[in-house]
Amino acid sequence: MAIVDPRTGAPLSSAPAAQGAPDRQPNVDDAQLIVDIDMQNFQQVVLEGSMHTPVLLDCWASWCEPCKNLMPILEKLAREYRGAFILAKLDIEANPQIAAQLGIRSVPDVKLIHQGQLYDQFQGALPESKIREWLSQYIEAPAPAEDALDELAAQALAEGDTATAKALYHQLIEAEPEQFEHRIGYAEVLAAEGETVQAAELLDTLPVELRDSARAKGLQARLGFAAEAPSQEEIAQLAERDDSEARFKRAFRAIADGRYEEGLEGLLALMKSDRQYGEDAARKTLLRVFEALGGDHPLTVGYRRKLFALLY
Repeated sequence: MAIVDPRTGAPLSSAPAAQGAPDRQPNVDDAQLIVDIDMQNFQQVVLEGSMHTPVLLDCWASWCEPCKNLMPILEKLAREYRGAFILAKLDIEANPQIAAQLGIRSVPDVKLIHQGQLYDQFQGALPESKIREWLSQYIEAPAPAEDALDELAAQALAEGDTATAKALYHQLIEAEPEQFEHRIGYAEVLAAEGETVQAAELLDTLPVELRDSARAKGLQARLGFAAEAPSQEEIAQLAERDDSEARFKRAFRAIADGRYEEGLEGLLALMKSDRQYGEDAARKTLLRVFEALGGDHPLTVGYRRKLFALLY
């Protein structure tokens, strides 16, 4: 489908994939990235503007439900790509002349225009993954920002992918050596891999004010659990026992292994059946777990409430 110049009506021919996307700008606002198109600015934004920056032309209509699903995805990508392309939004109902010149027959209709030429297009509300794949043929995807890398590292650690988490935290530490939060993340990975001594040593290198932060103190508490917990061999030897000592050790081991909910349930059950065991060891350990997880953690909130109900 040819795109035409609204001044002359002459078609603009398609061309090979765009090469060498322009540099991204770190601090650009939405007004520079996302533009509503009409007869007044079509020439400037789409035809002239595409001579130096690719333009993604989103043709939509208010009655089109797929358009409403697609537009937030395109806007998200425009912000993420930080000026590597301009998102131009064309309401075909408000601008029927442009729609007719473009040959729009159904919406959503998305066209990639560069140097005044139509490079590619797609119709329909594609899922985000497919749009990313399509866009990557023409414009290089942006490198993740530092905060995005931090989120990816935390996610990898939560999923048990310590190798990826370690690599990402190492990258962050090299990029921002003065951002000591990254070192706490790296220590968390070491702890997850069983390198508790190295994790503790890394925490000791933190500035005093950060060493006393909730995240660092929480990790220190988890390292304490790992050091104090009975070994897996000892737990195996308790298989036939169901006394208070055995139940406490199983709960403690579960906490040291990161199975917090299982451990918290075990400690709460022990409080109900034998509050005096180990000089109130179950309650004291519950409080230590709350500190390790942090006051805002869902498990802390939920089990603190259960503990309060049990006590009062």
